[in-house]
Order: sequence, then structure tokens, then C-alpha cells
Amino acid sequence: MIGLAVAVAGGLGAGARYLLDTLLTPRLPARLPLATLLINVLGSFLLGLLVGTSAGPTSQLVLGTGFLGGFTTFSAASAECVRLAFARRIGAAAFFAALMLAASVAAAALGYLGGAVLTDGSALTG
Repeated sequence: MIGLAVAVAGGLGAGARYLLDTLLTPRLPARLPLATLLINVLGSFLLGLLVGTSAGPTSQLVLGTGFLGGFTTFSAASAECVRLAFARRIGAAAFFAALMLAASVAAAALGYLGGAVLTDGSALTG
């Protein structure tokens, strides 16, 4: 039953990603895939928040692996880097890859710390 919940949540996350991408893309400059970046950073923050709150394993599976796994776009980000590189925009590809990694890890850390503070702080000690 948990597997079905993860699958449904993953589909909902993918749908949410699609909707957010179609809202953001026309409103952002096209030089870099900024919608992909923003979606990954938001998803990283939310996953960090979920883990930081010490949510139970079922919540982490359904919301983290399912919804946020479907919502975030690592494969799309990788493909965007390749697209930039093949367009001979090597500097932009490297910048985008480094920015994606740094911003996503920072967002996950902020989410984790925020989740720990929202609960009892036990996630900060181990």
C-alpha cells in the first residue's frame, strides 16, 4: 500500500513540477534554464524541511521520495547542462551545474535547520 501512495504522490509531484515550469518559463530570461533551477532549489528546501522535522518514515517515503522525487528535476537539469554544452556555451553549462548544486544543497540545509527549529531541535543533535 505504501508503494501505491509513493507512486501517486510521485505523479502529483510531476504534475506540480509541470504546472510550475509552464508558469515560470515564459516569465524568466531564456539564457539559462532558470525554471529548472528554481524548482530544484524549492524541492531541495522542502525535502530538507521534511527531514529536519524528523517526520516518520512513511511521511518521508510518500512526501519525500514520492511527491518531491516527482517534483524535482535532476534529470532535466542534467539535460539542460548538456544542451548548453552542445550549444558551445561551456561556461554557461559549468556555471549552471555549479549553481544548481550549490543552491540546492544550501536550500536543503536551510530547510533541514528550519524543520529542526520548528520541531524540538533534536534533528540538530543527531
